This record gives sequence, C-alpha cells and structure tokens, in this order.
Amino acid sequence: MTNRELRYIQEAIRAEALDGWLFCNFHHRDMLSDTILHIARGSANSRTWVYAVPARGEPLKIVHTIEAEILAELPGSQRIYLSREDFIVALRALAHKVWGVHSSETLPSISYLDAGTAGAFEKAGLILGSAGGLIQRFKSLLDGRGMETHEKAAHALYEIVGIAWERVKKGYKDRETLYEGDIRDVMLGELERRSLVTDHPPIVGAGVNSGNPHYDFSGSGAALKEGDPLQFDIWAKENQENAVYADISWAGVFGASPSPHIEQVFADLVKVREETYRFIETELEAGRSLSGNQVDIKARELLIRLGYGSEIKHRTGHGIDTECHGSGVNMDSVEFPDSRLLLEGSCFSLEPGVYFSDFGLRTEIDVYILNGRPVVSGKERQFALLVCR
Repeated sequence: MTNRELRYIQEAIRAEALDGWLFCNFHHRDMLSDTILHIARGSANSRTWVYAVPARGEPLKIVHTIEAEILAELPGSQRIYLSREDFIVALRALAHKVWGVHSSETLPSISYLDAGTAGAFEKAGLILGSAGGLIQRFKSLLDGRGMETHEKAAHALYEIVGIAWERVKKGYKDRETLYEGDIRDVMLGELERRSLVTDHPPIVGAGVNSGNPHYDFSGSGAALKEGDPLQFDIWAKENQENAVYADISWAGVFGASPSPHIEQVFADLVKVREETYRFIETELEAGRSLSGNQVDIKARELLIRLGYGSEIKHRTGHGIDTECHGSGVNMDSVEFPDSRLLLEGSCFSLEPGVYFSDFGLRTEIDVYILNGRPVVSGKERQFALLVCR
C-alpha cells in the first residue's frame, strides 16, 4: 500500500464517520482485504492477521510470530502474538472505537468476517460497524481512467449486439435453422477479436428461455422459432489491469414484428427505465442524497403501477467496477437492500425486467455519476424491440 492509498483510506473513513477500517484474514478467505492491501494470494496465511487503519494516525499490524512478515510492506507499527490470549490483548489497543469491518446484514458480497472472529473483536472491546461504504469509496468509485475503460467496453458491446442481430436477421431472411448457440458464438468471437474479457459467456435466451434472467445452456441451445422473443445480455471489460466492466441487455423478436403484448411489455419497460433515470437526474441536480434502495423503490413502484407486480424477479441494478457485479452501491431495496449513496464516480446498471411463464424481457443500460450528474455509458440505449425486417 502506498502512502497515497493510505491517505485515501483515511479520508474515506472520516467521510463515513467511523473511527477506523479493520482488515483481517485467515487462509486468504477475505478477497477484499487481500485486494485492497495488495497481499499476495500465495503468501502463507495459516494464522489470523489484523490491519487496523484509524481515521487519523498510524495503522496497527497484529500478526502471528511465525508469519510476522505477511504485512511487512504496509505502513504502521506492529504487535506480534503467539497465543489466543496474546491476540485478544493486542486487540484491546483498539477498544472503544467503531471499526468498519467486512460484514453486512444485507450485503453478502462484502461479508467475509466470520462470526467467531467478530466475537473475538467484541470480546476485546471493539465496536463493529459495516465497511460497506468504505469499500465503495475505495474500490468502486470510478476515476477518469476507470470511466475511459468502461466507456470503451460499453461502445464495443453495443457494436457486438448490432453484429449479432445482423446474424439473426440473415438467418431469418434465409429461413435458416438458427440456435441460441449460433448467436452466442458470434458474440464470443467478437469479444475475442476486440481482446475483451468476461467472467461468463453472454446470455442468449429465445422464447420461454428469455423468462429466465440467468439462463444458460450447453451445446447449441434451443432453436429460434417464428415470433420468439429473444433476450441478449452481454458483459465484458478490456484486458488490462483495473479495467472496468460494461454490462448491457437488448431484446428483440425472431420475426418481422412483435406481438402486441410483447411490444407493450417492452414499451413499458423502456418507460420505467427512462423515468428511473430521470428520477436519479432530478434528485442529484437538486443536491439531494440518493441511495440505491431509493432508486429500486422508484422503479418497482412504476412497474407495479403498470400491473407487473408479480412479474418482477430481480433488483433494478447492481454496482459495476473491475467486477461485473462490483462492490459499489446496488439499486436494490428487496434482495440485498442497499442504503449506500450514489456518489461521484458510482457506476451501476439500470435493468428493469418482467418475467412471465412463457417469456421475459429486460432492458439494461449502465450509468455512472460524473460532475454530480448521471451519464449513460456508450451514449446509447434501446427504445424499440429489434426485429428481422
């Protein structure tokens, strides 16, 4: 960790009104601690270590005598322990202060602290709070370089969707038997050609499969049939260190025109997406703080008002950073309620969707906050279903 990173961590601690940020690990179970502190995953970690960063002043390292060098590259003073009692005694130097730890009742994606270790901290007199806000501030707020890589990925994904849909149109025009796998292969080929990387192949769901938000298949998948709704979901990033993902979803119909029902459903989703975006824009321009759960509540209210209450299967959006589902604020009031705020540099998806027994649709854009305003990544979004004419 550099002195600059330490200063940024301490600024984040003060911004979150905590006394400090408490990192710890055992057998490298806490990926976030290792990542933020640059701890090598291959280093020996058979004993618990603690790194306590106060809001001001010098950090404290607590390490076991046989692994005393594991935090050697980090600034701060060091205490070495041997026994469990030694460990508790060392922790008492941190007592009566509120420490942000990697735990949250509602955000399992950041909850690495086990109950036993948390109990040891509390036994030593530490007061525990969640480091969720700290993690967002340190890891998930995009700087200029992050926004640049995110935008490049977004532009590329929009191009790939266009190329994939041309393949769909050609297959339809030529009366070719097309499979979901044929279209996914086009997308994967375009990702490879652009040197983009992803943690999972794109989703291509036709007909009833479009009603499964996390649909996957092996082999060729299902054949596309006349009138099938077709859902694309693709996410990727540049193949370079600290590159930021983009994640978009587009929808179409394998036919010359959609049915009136499918067309109306998609039009309603676009309306909800745009009204939710304008809600974010209005609140931020007015200088009001806005949390992820507030955004989700707004989108859900709009969907329910349009009659889709029983067809909602997922949150409105998720944080995006160097991971597609990142550590930043989620647009979520139901699954993993997220009270963290949309801050300068926050990046997230907006993806309202509804799912019936025979099909489902969603429309997904990415948004980031720049100069206090929401910006749509790639400057593009879908307003009408793709068709094959």
